[in-house]
Amino acid sequence: MAEFRALGLAPWLVEQARQVGLSRPTPVQAACIPAVLQGESLGPWPRPGTAVNGRSRSPSSLAGRDCLGCAKTGSGKTAAFVLPVLQVLSEDPYGIFCLVLTPTRELAYQIAEQFRVLGKPLGLKDCVVVGGLDMVAQALELSRKPHVVIATPGRLADHLRSSNTFSLKKLKFLVLDEADRLLEQGCADFTADLEVILEAVPARRQTLLFSATLTDTLNELKSLAANRPFCWEAAAEVRTVDELDQRYLLVPEAVKDAYLVHLVQTFQDEHEDWSIIIFTRTCKDCQVLNMMLRKFSFPSVALHSMMKQVSDGQSQASVRDLRIPTTSNRLFSLQRQRFAALAKFKSSMFKILIATDVAARGLDIPTVQVVINYNTPGLPKIYIHRVGRTARAGRKGMAITLVTQYDIHLVHAIEEEIKLKLQEFSVEERPVLDILTHVNVTRRECEIVSVER
Repeated sequence: MAEFRALGLAPWLVEQARQVGLSRPTPVQAACIPAVLQGESLGPWPRPGTAVNGRSRSPSSLAGRDCLGCAKTGSGKTAAFVLPVLQVLSEDPYGIFCLVLTPTRELAYQIAEQFRVLGKPLGLKDCVVVGGLDMVAQALELSRKPHVVIATPGRLADHLRSSNTFSLKKLKFLVLDEADRLLEQGCADFTADLEVILEAVPARRQTLLFSATLTDTLNELKSLAANRPFCWEAAAEVRTVDELDQRYLLVPEAVKDAYLVHLVQTFQDEHEDWSIIIFTRTCKDCQVLNMMLRKFSFPSVALHSMMKQVSDGQSQASVRDLRIPTTSNRLFSLQRQRFAALAKFKSSMFKILIATDVAARGLDIPTVQVVINYNTPGLPKIYIHRVGRTARAGRKGMAITLVTQYDIHLVHAIEEEIKLKLQEFSVEERPVLDILTHVNVTRRECEIVSVER
């Protein structure tokens, strides 16, 4: 563990990292942790210095640099900011010390878990602030001044607009994880919410920004990270990891479902302990495919942003017991369903997760061996994040993209971005044709049921 010590981390934190399986720093950790911890003095910090290991340490020596880190998915970016934040927090603990913003609720909880595990010796107090859960309970937690707040921008901005029970004015660290997604404009535009949040945090802070696809928004990010930002991008010609076997399967649109069922059946027969994520473009496809695969007795579970129904495995009695009279309670129930679906997949209770891009960023599930793109992603960076759910932390994995006659140009754009040619995945046609009628009929039945619901 001498390598982590060489980065400037304290012995207790190095030992804690070892206990959770972090034996040596990854390139993004080795580059960014010293920059966050060290750097030239910024002058006195408006909090008292404390004694560390018997030695007095001045506040100015705690001042590090802003950091912009871009590295492949699965390269340890989360630990690259969690570890230095915990180190500085241990030297002068107070709340609210650090704010982490992330685009999805599931990723927020995963980051919180890393803070809890690595910060256990500190008695770390954290608070997760995401949509779909009770705002009053969240406001109460925020008023208790947790050390670390992990939030989605929309819900945190709602609290800032409606409450004065907490303050972010003494914040030391602002972290944007999946920073490009937070700053891009589109169907989920966080711009207005980020403006509210940035007005509430002090100008004198350290800003840390991380993503797997950072380059396109680098200039905008630099305006947020004005404290002599340290910029680091992984030196690699290929934008995906070497351990990832990337394939495409050219299929006619009319028989795509049959190919999908055949692929899943093949992987289940040959590797029954493997976990598979199937990405879809829409919530409707996600829900229908989950129902269809369940009809074929595959252990699948769905995860998308509009989960309106309790999963097939729950009884009608349990549905009645939920007693959901108000909109807020319904939202709370929907959020519980999303967390429950992810927990079932993480625990291998279900081996197949059908998901929209809500699961495409940051989620680290070690057992995922295969990612299947049911739809060819419209943007190369969406592809990069999707396939990054497998082949993580040095493990091997496979990604297969189902490509129709209408998607060839999308594949070329992906190949140009990742600087790698996708290899064709070979499938025998006869077994697919044998199940084609059965699959199409089942799909149609599931579509009818989903509309009725």
